[in-house]
Amino acid sequence: MLRDAMLRQLGYAPNDALLKQLEAIEKNTSGYEKIQKHIMDLHDHLKVNSSYIALSNSKEYFKIKVESPTPELGEEAHEKVQHFSDKFKIRVEKLPKKETYYIIGFEH
Repeated sequence: MLRDAMLRQLGYAPNDALLKQLEAIEKNTSGYEKIQKHIMDLHDHLKVNSSYIALSNSKEYFKIKVESPTPELGEEAHEKVQHFSDKFKIRVEKLPKKETYYIIGFEH
């Protein structure tokens, strides 16, 4: 997938800084080429839970933000993240005391 298209699908207006950030995330995410489509599918599935995937500003990873307005939708979003991780063998790291995960990459 082209980087411009990926950024647009995540809700960003592509520019040089974002393209460089995405390139760094791609290089830092193990097995990125194998899981790219799954990341975008998860982003689409999380929208109904008011949650989403974004570029992290603090680490060179994609982050998953669970911002659901109700506990039920939040729990459902967390279940979707767990299912995504288990089904596609993708390592995610939940931040302590936050509703945020980092997508570390494909587990070989």
